[in-house]
Amino acid sequence: MSMFVQVDTRRRSRLCWATMLVVIVCVVSFVALALSGRTERISIMLHWGTVPAHLFGTGLPLWEQVSDPALLRLFTAMFIHGGWLHLLSNLLFLVIFSLPAERSLGSPRFLLLFLLGGVVANLIGAISLTGVRVAIIGCSGAVSAVVGAYVTLFPRAKLGLVLPLGLYLEFVRVPAFVLIGIWALVQLLFSYAGASYGAVVWWTHIGGFLFGIVFALFSRGAIARRLRG
Repeated sequence: MSMFVQVDTRRRSRLCWATMLVVIVCVVSFVALALSGRTERISIMLHWGTVPAHLFGTGLPLWEQVSDPALLRLFTAMFIHGGWLHLLSNLLFLVIFSLPAERSLGSPRFLLLFLLGGVVANLIGAISLTGVRVAIIGCSGAVSAVVGAYVTLFPRAKLGLVLPLGLYLEFVRVPAFVLIGIWALVQLLFSYAGASYGAVVWWTHIGGFLFGIVFALFSRGAIARRLRG
């Protein structure tokens, strides 16, 4: 049995409300953070970001750690970004991959993939940095989950991009794997933005990407039936 989803390429246009919702929440959160003072901004990041030392290495029994409200930060950390470049790079690749992914998966299933993928990615990042008191922030782990799911379901897909060529805008179709390479390069560059962020980025991205693959493999039957229907 093929692991890929193959469907008629002619599909009805659908409103991608889940992607729009994620973008709006990320932008609003960033603006609110940017309007706060530097001390308050750092405090918010440490409070609502995923701080490994707050999750593991606390000395508490495992069942108390699992029930600790600090685990909520695995979720809230996805919507916090440290700067405009961090935010825009994540949102750029979010839109590139999420719009076609949401049309194929459906908005509820896509939102589930994004949120669960982000939580799992942050959890893996926290495990890899047990005891560290630096916050893991950003939705790159969740975007990696979307990328992993999309290329698993549609490995030969080409995605449309609008490129500025002089005074004109040119629409081109680019193989998904090329965009994944660019995404990886961007994240590699970010890994040199600071020692703490660089230590986090690869494990969160790898964890999110692998979660997206597993999600796609378990969901491909339902997704294929939905697209053919």
